[in-house]
Amino acid sequence: MAELKCGVENCTYNENCYCSRGDIMVGGKHACSCDDTCCESFAQRREGQDSYTSSLSHPSKTISIDCEAVKCVYNSNYKCVADHVDIKGSGACDCRETACATFKER
Repeated sequence: MAELKCGVENCTYNENCYCSRGDIMVGGKHACSCDDTCCESFAQRREGQDSYTSSLSHPSKTISIDCEAVKCVYNSNYKCVADHVDIKGSGACDCRETACATFKER
């Protein structure tokens, strides 16, 4: 599992830059750069809505990351094997406005 830092403050799973979802999916099957990836697990927080606590009661520093970005050096059999992962996308309204900043092309 990777240490995840999430910079998508308006994601409903984000609590102080940690994810309370339990696992995420990074999309980008044909990605050649980080901007070609996205956090497919992103869900926009609505006004007045509290964060979800899906499978975890508290946000976690480490998380399981499934990954479709097969051209990334950290992708091993559709799992992320990076020690640390940064997800970016401040102000995102859609998962396509997020990205895995850790992506590195093979």
